[in-house]
Amino acid sequence: MTDEQWQILLAIIKGENLKPLPVGFIIDSPWLPNWAGISIFDYFSNPELWFLANIKAIKTFPEVLFFPGFWSEYGMCSEPSAFGSRCIWGENEFPFAEKVLQSISDLPNLPQPDVHKDGLLPFIIKRPIQFQKHIEEQGRRIRFAVSRGPLNIASFLMGSTDFLIALKTQPKEINLFLKRISNFIIEWLWFQKETFPSVDGMFLLDDMVGFLGEGDFCTFALPFLTKIFHSLDVSIKFFHNDTPGMVSVPYLKEIGVNLYNFSFQHSLQEMKEATKNEIVLLGNIPPREVMSEGTPETVVESVRQTLNMVRDTSKIILSCGGGMPPGVPTKNIIAFLETVKRLTKK
Repeated sequence: MTDEQWQILLAIIKGENLKPLPVGFIIDSPWLPNWAGISIFDYFSNPELWFLANIKAIKTFPEVLFFPGFWSEYGMCSEPSAFGSRCIWGENEFPFAEKVLQSISDLPNLPQPDVHKDGLLPFIIKRPIQFQKHIEEQGRRIRFAVSRGPLNIASFLMGSTDFLIALKTQPKEINLFLKRISNFIIEWLWFQKETFPSVDGMFLLDDMVGFLGEGDFCTFALPFLTKIFHSLDVSIKFFHNDTPGMVSVPYLKEIGVNLYNFSFQHSLQEMKEATKNEIVLLGNIPPREVMSEGTPETVVESVRQTLNMVRDTSKIILSCGGGMPPGVPTKNIIAFLETVKRLTKK
């Protein structure tokens, strides 16, 4: 983000009601490579193509708040690779991290990663270092330290089904497992912040949280998310969980979250009431059905309906109910932006 965009984001966090309403999107490997005309594997393997794809996005849509901005990542392989996951790549497929634990009894043999050296983490750090001067020449800065969340990482290391079963059958061991992962995440976020002094935000993604009931959430998610979000003294604390469900919402303020991206199946008005208007909401247009598979006319109508349901437009950044999905065409994003400007102008 530019300095001006960062100030806009801080103003929204403070509750200022900006006109027209700001628009922001989470963009990464599911959408950006193919939209920019390259394969997913080229996006990961060629740093210059990664940089040019991000440049194309900010030049095509200069008014959009892109989260986290020049995201250096390798999809879901990013953090699990540091624990020894075998990463599987395809030319135009999303990378996949294989599980490393066949059972919870293997946990003592799981290495504690060195965030400076292990897996893909050194590559994730090195890429923005190499392009930092060029990023700043575009008037942008690295603003966020980013990680998948503890349950998300655990589900890759164990397999989602085995992980969820073990929550019930071996809760003590799972608690220790999540504690180890959470400590790793804190070290990883700190390393990013130390490397880039411009970082003043943290961005945590964990869709597995939405699979829990309230009791399991309070046992296996709440303490670890709270510890992670309170580990960095930054202005923006951004949480993404676009699995349908409201289990985490009553606890967001306690956790430390002040910016939240959630499932499109919950309206902005519903979420405003659930959060007591204390959290900035990033959403909430259906990503696939509208943004990717719809026409510009579909986008216009969806944005209009979404805004009509909102009584107070403070603490809102209009976006998808989730990250930007594969296949969203430029014309649909333009329709989104033009509709927001028209309907929320001063």
